Amino acid sequence: MRNLNTTMSRRGLFAAGGAAALTLALAACASGGSAPSSAGQSAGASQGAAAAGASAGAWSFTDDRKETATAAGVPARVVAFTGTAAALADYGLQDKLVGVFGETKRADGSPEPQAGDLDVDKVTILGNVWGEFNIEKYAALRPDLLVTHMYDPGALWYVPDESKDKIVKLAPTVAVSAARVPMTETIERYAALAETLGADLKSPGVAQAKARFEAAADSVRKAVAENPGIKVMAASGSPDVLYVSNPEVNTDLMYFAELGVEVVRPEKPGDGGYYENLSWENAGKYDADLILLDNRPTALQPKDLEAKPAWPKLPAVKAGQVAAWDPVPRFSYAGAAPILENLATAIRNAKKLG
Repeated sequence: MRNLNTTMSRRGLFAAGGAAALTLALAACASGGSAPSSAGQSAGASQGAAAAGASAGAWSFTDDRKETATAAGVPARVVAFTGTAAALADYGLQDKLVGVFGETKRADGSPEPQAGDLDVDKVTILGNVWGEFNIEKYAALRPDLLVTHMYDPGALWYVPDESKDKIVKLAPTVAVSAARVPMTETIERYAALAETLGADLKSPGVAQAKARFEAAADSVRKAVAENPGIKVMAASGSPDVLYVSNPEVNTDLMYFAELGVEVVRPEKPGDGGYYENLSWENAGKYDADLILLDNRPTALQPKDLEAKPAWPKLPAVKAGQVAAWDPVPRFSYAGAAPILENLATAIRNAKKLG
């Protein structure tokens, strides 16, 4: 996936006139930060501690930074990155979600795909693009907890670096690793967090979603077995560069590879190891029978790429073997099952090229 920290601009977060009110809010909530836990504490132990704490009235959860978020009771007012909020909503926690940040609504008011089944009209949107996070609105929500992904060690996804220190003082924070581990691990971590927040992981809805996910994973395995040798390249288009994503870092691609999918591994991934950036003159560097193309609004879509002379020449494009791909998936069984189903279909229908 692309390192948005270096490729997208950021804007100022609040006007000078609001600074005084914000300062008061920060002071009032300064005790809500999280404290580091023992680095040796296992994920299972942290989940057990959280469950025990919840039953006794207090709440805690050790996240993937190895930091423990704590609260006097189970958080009732949760703010989250939009994709994270959608995953928590899949576990029945919609009523606890009061605010989101990240792409949530399109210009016409309809939800972005990453919002999933989240009711976007029932949450306060603190920012709808990278770099936006309205701290005054956040403080006014009286948050008990902030939750987001972690792609790079210690980094809170979509929480602006320049205002992070102010934001984390307003409520405990939880970061769940969304890179360098297979997608199933991230899903399980969000499920464990959801359970500490009151979700019933044995409910019919969750059980059905998990069964669908497992069936979808089997369908990918079968598609690979029935149509072997299909090379899959995950890519994202920009005006100057074609980004080829790395299955050794990207959590969904890592899981696809575990299911037997032959995913193209870029030879020279850049900082963070997420992708190799190819000039359009070199877009044909890797052989691919099927291209998974970033479908986010921040990336160029097929109709936009038609203007790039190199794009129509790629064998997979010529053959019409291009499928939509979301590099920031919804990490729940309900969110991930359709991704695997679509992948299985694309592999099953693809033909070996060249």
